Amino acid sequence: MSEGAPKSAYELAMERLRKKDEEAGVSRREISDADKTAIAEIRSFYQARIAEIELRHQGTAVIPMDPGDRATLDAEYRRDRERLNDERERKIEKVRSGS
Repeated sequence: MSEGAPKSAYELAMERLRKKDEEAGVSRREISDADKTAIAEIRSFYQARIAEIELRHQGTAVIPMDPGDRATLDAEYRRDRERLNDERERKIEKVRSGS
């Protein structure tokens, strides 16, 4: 962006957020290529795991069963999916923070 050109609302908001982070003592760490690769691998792994449980769940959806059993299977599917999403986000945050 040229020096004298007006800034967009997005750029102004980002400047305010950076300033607020600096005042709060939050440091910003650049993500290395190795970190980006690790994050991509984590996402790929968990995408495959989620697809696996989704296929398993869809396979059981065609089987006639008691509505109570169906609700139990649906709740288990949602729980597994949420657990995998949480694990993925924790691992990605660990890579981003450099731990």
